[in-house]
Order: sequence, then C-alpha cells, then structure tokens
Amino acid sequence: MIAYKMVRSAIAELGINKMRTGLTMLGIIIGVGAVIALMSVGQGASKGISAEVNGLGSNLVFVDPGAPDEGGDGGDQGFAIAFSLTDSDVETLQTSTALPDVEAVTSVMQTPLEPQVVAGNRTSTATMTATDQSFLQVRDFELAAGAFLTKEDLDRRRMNVVLGWQAATDLFDDATSAVGQRVRLNFGPFQLNLTVVGVLKEQGANSEEDAQIFIPVSTFRARVPFGRSPTGTQFVSQIIVRVNDSDHVDSTAAQIRNVLLQEHDLTENFTVSTQNDLKETANRVSRTLTILLGAIAGISLVVGGIGIMNIMLVSVTERTREIGIRKAVGARRRDILLQFIIETVVVTVLGGAVGVAIGVIVARLADGQDFGTGSAIGTIVALNSIAIAFGVSVLIGLFFGIYPAYRASRLDPIEALRTE
Repeated sequence: MIAYKMVRSAIAELGINKMRTGLTMLGIIIGVGAVIALMSVGQGASKGISAEVNGLGSNLVFVDPGAPDEGGDGGDQGFAIAFSLTDSDVETLQTSTALPDVEAVTSVMQTPLEPQVVAGNRTSTATMTATDQSFLQVRDFELAAGAFLTKEDLDRRRMNVVLGWQAATDLFDDATSAVGQRVRLNFGPFQLNLTVVGVLKEQGANSEEDAQIFIPVSTFRARVPFGRSPTGTQFVSQIIVRVNDSDHVDSTAAQIRNVLLQEHDLTENFTVSTQNDLKETANRVSRTLTILLGAIAGISLVVGGIGIMNIMLVSVTERTREIGIRKAVGARRRDILLQFIIETVVVTVLGGAVGVAIGVIVARLADGQDFGTGSAIGTIVALNSIAIAFGVSVLIGLFFGIYPAYRASRLDPIEALRTE
C-alpha cells in the first residue's frame, strides 16, 4: 500500500511539469526504440544469411582457391585470383575411387563484373556464371522452361545461355517465353550474342541465383579475353561437390582435402568447406553485427540516463524546501531516497514502454524496404531484444537516479527549510 501511494505520488509530481517530464523520457524513448530497431535488423540479416546458405542446395562441399589461413574464398573473389584450382582437379574429384560418396562435381568461373544483358529495348544487370552441365544436378535447381547447358554445348562452345528467373522477368514480359530468344551481353568493349535455352525457376525472395545467367565455361574461355590463362591452364573459381548422404558430408570433405593434397604435391593452396562451415561463419558475423548495432544504439540509452540524472538533480534543487518540510514532520532518509528513486523508475518505465512501441513500429515499417540500396532488408523483432532493451533502460534509469535521490536524502532539514 505504501509503495502504491509512492507511485501515485511520483506520477502526480511528474505530471506537474509535463514538458520537462516528456523531455526527460525522450532520451529513454529514443534509446530503447533504436536498440530494438537495430537489433531487429541484425537478427533479420542473420536469418537472411542462413536462408542464403540453405538456398545453395543440400549436402554440398565447396573447394575454393587459397589456403585456409588466407581465408580462401574464390567464389567471392572471382576468377582473377583463381590460380590454384584447375579442370584437372575437377576431373580428379569426378573419377577418384577414394570418394565413394560423391554424387556429382561441377566447377564455376565467376567474373567480378556484372554484365549488362540486353533484349530489344530492355536491359538487366546480372551476375554471370560460367559452368558445365553438372551444375543443375549439384545445386538441385529446377527449370521453369527449356533445358540447362549440355555437354554438347561445352564441347562445341555454343553461344547458349540459361537465365535466372529475375533476369528473364526483366527482359521479357513472360519469363518462360524467353527460350529461343536472343540476348546480348555487354562487358565494356566486349559483347556476346547468345541464345536463351532455359530459364530457372524462381529461387525465392532476394535470392542471388534469380539474378544470375549461366553460359558454358568453354564459351566463356573462348570468347572473353580475360577468361583465358596466358599459359593455357584451365583455371576455375570454385569447385562444388554434391554428396549422396548428409551424414557423409564432413567425412567426404576430409577425403576431398586428402585427394587434392596428393594432386597438389602436398601443397594446401585451396580451402575445403561445407555448408555447416559457411553457416557457422555467417552466424558468427551476424551475431557480431547484432551486438555492434545494439551497442551503438545503447549509447543513446546512456545519454538518456545522463539526462534523467540532470533533470532529477534540478528537481532536488527545486524541491529542497519540500524535502526539509517532510523531514521536519518525521520523514526518514530512506523515505526521501525511495521517493526520488520511484520517480526515476516511473520515468524510465514509461519511456521504455513508449520506446518499445516505437521500436517495434519502426522495425515493422523497415521490413522489406531497400532504402535505395537495391537490396531489401529484413527485420525480426524478437522478444529477447525487447526484454533486453527495456530491462537495460530501467537499470540505466536506476543507476543515474540513485545519486540525485541520495543527495536529496542527505539534505539537512534546517538548511532545507531556510531555502527560499
């Protein structure tokens, strides 16, 4: 009952100067809202990355150029640095008897450029991947129309192309009608006139594969000057291996490493990784991003706490005579201390509640928006982020409210009554 009366008294006291109370709460509102909104972005990014990794397919092992301690990742760095993996490695993995669980092997070459694809008066910017006929099986993609690249396409270096769903949609009114149509690829001064032989099914929201186009790797090497090696060696950017059983992925990855070590004269100038490795790395980066964003937003909470302390100190000064009267009629130090602490808690709780509402609204509004970046962001508002933001705001309010409350409780009643 006493605590209830103190809360009512605190609310009444704060209501006397509504403008000052609102400004005091503003720092907490902004801080809590920012923490929730930014943490939702981090958690949304984590989910998006996991979805991207899962979208690569299932039971996959990736071999990239570059030693493990160099962070080899030829898939991202492109063909320009792919100087340790060759067609010979691909053939070895396809034929080795030491790899009984390997179902299929494919290789890719990717350029750091995004060629412009033109069909009539319509254009699309896509990522080009040069690959072979096994790619569709390894990645477990499905066709919406037409066919994928064939061995004959590679042997004859045909000018054929398979379009991702988004690329086909950009270029034609009906994506499935793209088969048989002619498109032109512009690489700066270089051009390729290609025939569409297939269109992939849509892979899902924000999937990179939807904006990719696929041509025979032999055609790429023959037609694009920077796709050839001056020495004649057929380098590749990445080798992807599909394993026939998810239980054998890790063991097969180890076997692939051993086979390639023998092929490379015991020089480990390549990196073997699995989807689990990629997912673990991605999740670690996402967690770091979420913590970093939360910490940055948390700074505004600290600023809000400092604002509370300043306002409460002003309140103590203004109410010095009131404190003196209360002490003169029997109020103890702990009563004064509790009174001001409760006022601080009320301010932070109200500010935190409003901040939670604003943070959730902002996160919902931001979900799916690209903000001019060309890539939509996803947000996930988790209960733990709300609890953390709200709990931290209350703790900060208490921390910064203790000193003004302590100062009020230490006032000498006689000196306080003399204050005008």
